[in-house]
Amino acid sequence: MPHWRKLGRVFDPMAVHDRPWLKEFAQAPSALICGDVVRIYFSCRPPADAAGQYVSHSAYVDLDRADLFTIRAVAEAPILPLGQTGAFDEFGVYPVSVIRHGDEVRAYYAGWTRCESVPFNTAIGCAVSRDGGIRFERLGPGPILPYGPDEPFVMSGPKVRIFGGVWYLFYIAGRSWKMHGGRAEPVYRIRMATSPDGLTWTKAGRDLIPPRIEPDEAQASPDVFFAGGRYHMHFCYRYSTDYRGHERGYRIGYAWSDDLVTWTRADERAGLDVSAEGWDAQMVSYPHVFAVDGRTYLAYLGNDVGRGGFGLAVLDGPMG
Repeated sequence: MPHWRKLGRVFDPMAVHDRPWLKEFAQAPSALICGDVVRIYFSCRPPADAAGQYVSHSAYVDLDRADLFTIRAVAEAPILPLGQTGAFDEFGVYPVSVIRHGDEVRAYYAGWTRCESVPFNTAIGCAVSRDGGIRFERLGPGPILPYGPDEPFVMSGPKVRIFGGVWYLFYIAGRSWKMHGGRAEPVYRIRMATSPDGLTWTKAGRDLIPPRIEPDEAQASPDVFFAGGRYHMHFCYRYSTDYRGHERGYRIGYAWSDDLVTWTRADERAGLDVSAEGWDAQMVSYPHVFAVDGRTYLAYLGNDVGRGGFGLAVLDGPMG
């Protein structure tokens, strides 16, 4: 059984004092190897406005490749400005998944807009960087993966990978909004789309992972990698209501597949849980697996879904 050994918290956005747009949160980490640094992209927020409303930006922190706990740089500005008035990403660029493609770096992200009956809606967009991943430009003002008849809202959590020359986009799609205590809570499940070029996508049109803790279990951040002759997915899941506390908050789950189509859920093999105390004692979520210099790491969020940053764990032994 795989075991992730926690190394500790790497980045705390609250320790950054000269970026007014980066006040808290370092959500949905995504790694890109850039020479002698490992660039970790994440999503953050400035303080709320006078009406108590937030926006979300995406940025990065450069970690020294020889010592991932040494911060070399923090993005001087968001990697992508907010969308234009009325666009799907007018109020947020979150979360983001990056991949290198030739001389470009592509960022797949969920853009969100505010709603009246529910807090928000999201769709998945794409942007391209030609300067090594510092600044990005949208492919266009609209999403590349919008909601549709069987995926009516909350298209989010994109994680992009290439296997055998085929592009795979693992994402979440909303199933319902539940009213609880006067608050609308989203329920979403993990899905997948494929593409020959990363631009034109064909949706699989079905949930990949069955619920376990309750029928309305919400799932997020499906990150897939190949090792030991099979595909491994780490994701996170939570209860549909009252999940902002300890017992019902996000946990990291695991599933495996031989063909990327049929998945077997085995959360007991996830290999990482909450700590007894500290920054990740209430929840762990939004896992992202990456390899560098012969070691495999898992970046993840702690309490309050990353309000206080992200940490790293390293894989001890093989992933079976």
